[in-house]
Amino acid sequence: MKRLLSYLKPHPFITVMAPLFKMLEATFELFVPLVVAQMIDVGIAQKDGVYLWKMGGLLILLGIIGFSFSLTAQYFAAKSAVSAGMAMRSDLFSHINSFSYQEIDTIGTSTLINRMTNDVNQIQNGINMFLRLFLRSPFVVLGAMIMAFTVDIKAAVPFAVTIPALLVVVFAILLASMPLYQKVQKQLDAVLLSTRENLLGIRVVRAFARQKEEKERFLAETNGLYQKQIFVGKISALLNPLTYVIINLGIVAVLYFGGRQVDMGGLTQGQVIALINYMSQILTELVKLANLIILLSRALASLARVNSIFDMSASIEDAGEAPGFAAAKGHVPAVSFENVGFAYAGSRQETLHDISFSAMPGETIGIIGGTGSGKSTLASLIPRFYDCTSGTIRLFGKDIKGLKPSSIRRHISIVPQKATIFSGSLRKNMQWGKQDATDEEIYRALDIAQAREFVDSKNQGLELMIQQGGSNLSGGQKQRLTIARALVGQPDVLILDDSASALDFATDARLRKAIKESTENMTVFIISQRVSAIRNADHILVMDDGHPVGYGTHDELLLSNEVYQEICASQQAGKEANANG
Repeated sequence: MKRLLSYLKPHPFITVMAPLFKMLEATFELFVPLVVAQMIDVGIAQKDGVYLWKMGGLLILLGIIGFSFSLTAQYFAAKSAVSAGMAMRSDLFSHINSFSYQEIDTIGTSTLINRMTNDVNQIQNGINMFLRLFLRSPFVVLGAMIMAFTVDIKAAVPFAVTIPALLVVVFAILLASMPLYQKVQKQLDAVLLSTRENLLGIRVVRAFARQKEEKERFLAETNGLYQKQIFVGKISALLNPLTYVIINLGIVAVLYFGGRQVDMGGLTQGQVIALINYMSQILTELVKLANLIILLSRALASLARVNSIFDMSASIEDAGEAPGFAAAKGHVPAVSFENVGFAYAGSRQETLHDISFSAMPGETIGIIGGTGSGKSTLASLIPRFYDCTSGTIRLFGKDIKGLKPSSIRRHISIVPQKATIFSGSLRKNMQWGKQDATDEEIYRALDIAQAREFVDSKNQGLELMIQQGGSNLSGGQKQRLTIARALVGQPDVLILDDSASALDFATDARLRKAIKESTENMTVFIISQRVSAIRNADHILVMDDGHPVGYGTHDELLLSNEVYQEICASQQAGKEANANG
């Protein structure tokens, strides 16, 4: 709740004025039954037409003033809620961007999307309705009860019984429904996850003709959400009928006791009508309050979910020394691993074990191994996407755990396995590698990445518009553009994580040759399952089940390393089989 208040503090005037204007509206509303009572007891009883017109005009005036106050209050409430929602969503996005891969893996992308959209919207709606009704409804209820007692104490006794009974019902349902709404939101996460997976993998789903199975899986998830929503909806739906029953019993009691008072001459007919009007006002406000409580139950459940994200701190904070490597580049390794081990969060076993090697500036290091051998995990440790759990990784002689991650990544460019291109112009995509990159620098990177030819063929130059996810490009074209994007910034360390898998052998060979000739003192890591991609590297690290099982040149490993020999033999056999086929 403290965090929510912090988002309302920047706009104290509109946040305070919204409920105050609602109270002013309610104040004028409380005078209406008294005016009506006077119209009955004086105007009608004495057949005074002038008095009736005067009181009628007063009622219209009260209505106009109340309407203007209500309109003003709703404007302030909406503005305060939207401002708080925008600030919360912005801060949540910034906080999520501070997470390392570990937190993203733990929470899940679909859950984070749901927290930023649906949950923040629920909180925003809750703030809006809370500012409009949290003072008005209780004020009208208590005010109506007080005004009823000013009319007649004996006839107003039913009010003293009715209101506490209503409060018990309202809070009992609130306590029962709040945890259920949290379960509904959690199930909504599951539905969003299923939707996201299906839409992102739509080509795979159709390739395997799994539409029917996916529909059934989605139906099961939505049915679970439906059942939870129906259950909590039934509990919440008890509010209105129970409220009406209690209030109507109160009205019956008012009519009974008030009628007896009229017969005895203790009350006028207008006063009984005023009491019934006050009871009706209480009914109206408690129905609003009941709906507000349902909405607040959802908003509080969503607030707890958003707070759980805010309360999660990044395992790798963007703090530490900003590295300056200019003086150290010549005589120390660009990257060195010293007995490095790594385990993912929640895993009891290490994914990487006892890895030690060094890469000097200008060297090319090949990393090869079978699927699941830990190649990509190793690559993620160098730019500090994850922190190693044992050992030390040094960048130009400095322990990366003491360096600021954002500063490290200005010296390191990584091209991941999955080529990710953003919608927008080619120039904007390339400037991700260097914000002020000139056209000359971009074209140089495109030349090295073997992407210049297909870019020129589009006849749009750097203004070539790329659709969402690069859907107007082939897999190989996207890979070459991601490599060019990494090269634009001319990093000290370039990591190619199986980033040429969609390229043909000839293009791949030209790419490696261009990188070798054009990158000068850049340290290059090439991670691949192709021997041809890494055979000319200065050193090759062979991985097997998270362990380093060989380190040397292609010729050295071919003579002495059994795992590397098996990889080479299997790929050579595959080539021969293709040739014979």
